[in-house]
Amino acid sequence: MDVKKVVIIGGGFGGINLAQRLSRNKSFQIVLVDKNNYNFFPPLLYQVATGFLEASNISYPFRKFFQDKPNLRFSLGAFERIFPDQKKVATESGDIHYDYLIFATGTESNYFGMENVRKNAVPMKTVRDALALRNHILRLKERATKETDPVVRRKLLSIVVAGAGPTGVEVSGMLAEMHKSIFKKDYPELKREEVKIYLVDALPVVLNPMTKKSQEETLAELRGLGIEVLLEHAVKDYADGIVAFGNGKTIETETLIWTSGVTATALPGLPGEVFGKGKRVLVDAYNRVNGFDDIFAIGDICLMEADENFPNGHPQLAQVAIQQGKNLARNLSLWHEGKSPKPFRYVDKGTMAIIGVNKAVADLPGLHFKGFIAYFLWLVVHLFSLIRYRNQIKTFYNWMVAFFTRDQSLRFILDSKPEKPGR
Repeated sequence: MDVKKVVIIGGGFGGINLAQRLSRNKSFQIVLVDKNNYNFFPPLLYQVATGFLEASNISYPFRKFFQDKPNLRFSLGAFERIFPDQKKVATESGDIHYDYLIFATGTESNYFGMENVRKNAVPMKTVRDALALRNHILRLKERATKETDPVVRRKLLSIVVAGAGPTGVEVSGMLAEMHKSIFKKDYPELKREEVKIYLVDALPVVLNPMTKKSQEETLAELRGLGIEVLLEHAVKDYADGIVAFGNGKTIETETLIWTSGVTATALPGLPGEVFGKGKRVLVDAYNRVNGFDDIFAIGDICLMEADENFPNGHPQLAQVAIQQGKNLARNLSLWHEGKSPKPFRYVDKGTMAIIGVNKAVADLPGLHFKGFIAYFLWLVVHLFSLIRYRNQIKTFYNWMVAFFTRDQSLRFILDSKPEKPGR
């Protein structure tokens, strides 16, 4: 039997769904490469950062996931370079040859060339970022309880969230809920009015991809939680504890959370002409990288203009990556059998964002929900998107505790040194 070797770079939404589906076909030997030894669920990182979930709730080891899949192997190590003429990729742990290569490496934070922001802001892209943010916020709270200078206290207790997309809205809303119901009990030394949360964005709206109705409802809810929403405020610099905006205004803070933009991860070795806007890889209707028959890209890193419903490319959402991973697995099997592949067509299942307890918005095809119904839908969708039943059960338990008590006992400072997070 002719067995083809498939190498998948990246074990996120697209990569793990591709690997899982393709492993059912014994005509393929699959190697998944990732710089982490675990898959994690990015939409819930902010709940790890705010102490409502443990990191293990949203993470699962690749090797445990692959135990019952004899034709699926895992290789730990970051991707370094591709050598297309040799059908080989270089990784931190060595070179790997392939018959088919799939990039599913996702995106990284985009700081738009602002070096001070890159060095001093806190990103929200990885489990490490989330834990660093939790440690940072809790340490600042402890410092504030001992600080007598009101100006310094205000700076320690001010948080700026840059980016009013779903992640920015969710993290700022969760922080506001915590200050209202948790921190006043944990830190009786601090006055509630000393705490300031700012949500800032260069655009004139929050939740730009969602409907106008969702945007307006979300803005009202955020302000109702006491969050100061500053729209049309583009961050230009962050140095010496001062966030500077393009309009000349500034905010003094020790915490700038960066959720303001993403860019595709670098893929050294591919020719420059295969990259489009945002450094995304140009692919055809079957996710083949332009100019190659054996190299593919799926998820956030690719730009497909062949889908007639999305001529400018698909949104960088989890559902796109999941659907592309499953479609490519099917197409690789069809090609192997000498059959015609199926072009990818994205099925939009809607967008939703949680703002606080019982506060959320959901735009589903032809429908709009808000309040508790949207909140419940968000919980269900995210719960069942987790990779294993163990994660689902633990997350559900933690959510129920938090819902009924408005509290959670996961506020641990786990770093060894009080260093400020950042890159």
